[in-house]
Amino acid sequence: MTTPSAHPALRRASIQDTELANRLAVAPMTRVSATKDGVPTEAMAEYYESFARGGFALVITEGTYTDDRHSQGYANQPGLVTDAHVEGWRKVTEGVHRAGGRIVAQLMHAGALSQGNHHLSETAGPSAVRPRGEMMPDYGGSGPWPVPRELTRAEIAQVVAGFVAAARNAHRAGFDGIEVHAANGYLLDQFLTGYTNQRTDDYGGGVHNRVRLAAEVLAAISEAVPREFWRGIRLSQTKVNDFEYRWPGGAYDAEVIFSAVTAAGAGYLHIASEGRNWIDTARLDNGETITALARKISGLPVIANGGMHDVEQAARVLDEGHADLLSLGRAALADPRLPHRMAAGEPPTRFDPGMVQPMATLANTRRWREQNARESTGPLGGHG
Repeated sequence: MTTPSAHPALRRASIQDTELANRLAVAPMTRVSATKDGVPTEAMAEYYESFARGGFALVITEGTYTDDRHSQGYANQPGLVTDAHVEGWRKVTEGVHRAGGRIVAQLMHAGALSQGNHHLSETAGPSAVRPRGEMMPDYGGSGPWPVPRELTRAEIAQVVAGFVAAARNAHRAGFDGIEVHAANGYLLDQFLTGYTNQRTDDYGGGVHNRVRLAAEVLAAISEAVPREFWRGIRLSQTKVNDFEYRWPGGAYDAEVIFSAVTAAGAGYLHIASEGRNWIDTARLDNGETITALARKISGLPVIANGGMHDVEQAARVLDEGHADLLSLGRAALADPRLPHRMAAGEPPTRFDPGMVQPMATLANTRRWREQNARESTGPLGGHG
């Protein structure tokens, strides 16, 4: 059995020539705790800093909206659009850096999976197809998703421009890099998915066309920011509203997707496992794991996500070469000092769903901690 003190997750790693103290990252988790206008709060700054103080080498923010049109997904979601957003995030990045960590802004366009956009009442996506499932009550939604309006080509160009502007704002705010959110059913993943993308132009059809928008976003960002500014991308097969989906072409689709985003300038790949353990979603039709194939095709650092609180599985993922880093959501929420506890040989703290009920806000988890009289290391909340 792997002992916590010797765990491979505690070894050093690197992303784009920057050394990291260990291989543990905080996964992006929706907090719905910014102001109505999307400005990060002092509570959010304390929240993110707590993970760096707890020993996580890398913190990836919650999905942050990229424009003032269709990108916002939730009420009280933070943005990277205005000067006020930049100033709010600067307090966050300064705190994480002060505590010795690195921090990446995840840039997210919700597309058809929008249930709280204070800019517009309509949603938009690759095609006018109602998303599967229902809105998420954890983030303030209920009932079926609306049918989105199909984006025009001019609006697709605006989507790309929004990502670029948000990346520049992230650089201004002091982030170490950005992560393009092309996973979990949101806009770029909607373009990747055949049943949500029924376009007949060069953004629809085969996988080479369906990955085009994600690659264009990465390429445009790569041209707009300094070389040393990290440019990651998050990809997944499963979605927040469809846990069963897999890329229909299996390993072939994965190779096309990984090759396209690598050529577009990605500096790392983050492979998510929405609603499932890594081992349940990792195996492809050719027998390889999706994360190992990502490493082989891209030659880049790969972050694996899903069930990495299991120390045995986490060790296997690293020791067998399936990934280079691990991202943790609920385990990090349960214990932001998890890396320090691992180094000391202490067992992880178990996640309690009550931490994120009735909504995934920082305030609700603070309330949970107070009611349960547990030691508090910062205002936590949400799920990932």
